[in-house]
Amino acid sequence: MNDWMLESIMLEGQRVLLMPVTEEDVEDIVQVSLDPRIWTFMPISGTESEIRSSLQQSLSDREKKVAYPFIIIDKLTNRVIGSTRFLNAHSEHHTVEIGWTWFIPPYWGKGYNEECKLLLLNYCFDELKTIRVGFTAAEKNTWSRTAIENIGAKFEGILRNIVIRHDGRRNCAIYSITEEEWPETKTGLEKLAKEKFKMKQII
Repeated sequence: MNDWMLESIMLEGQRVLLMPVTEEDVEDIVQVSLDPRIWTFMPISGTESEIRSSLQQSLSDREKKVAYPFIIIDKLTNRVIGSTRFLNAHSEHHTVEIGWTWFIPPYWGKGYNEECKLLLLNYCFDELKTIRVGFTAAEKNTWSRTAIENIGAKFEGILRNIVIRHDGRRNCAIYSITEEEWPETKTGLEKLAKEKFKMKQII
């Protein structure tokens, strides 16, 4: 079950490169991810020890075939700019989720998230043959929810008091893209990423 999680998956776009997180990457990721703005609505509060522990846990989860963490690299600078994961994969149901996605603030709103999601979704629908890809965001995280909606995911509803995080109890907004929706969604996402890359530059 989920044997693909033990494979070395590299996803490459115009501006971003997604590589499997390794032990050697952990400290590099920690050092670029200490800006507290990154962690406001994430499952952890973003202390150095928490980030390191979370990354180590993600490596363990990959060995257990329950998650697949990626490091996100800016191809133009070879700089580590974020991380993302596949999680909650169910091969018997052909479903998977994309989550734990974050970028360092200079890369927010400039097309990198859109291209990252395009690469991940292409892999899900073309290689894994999934029929549904899910996304979850804190109800109050309007930035993340807008980003999810912009890539074409459909809102499914709110799960109330579903988790307890560092900031207390949370409601979570649930989104998804289905196999039937993907061709049209893909076209829109490709266009959106290109438009953002043309309009905005990293300073």
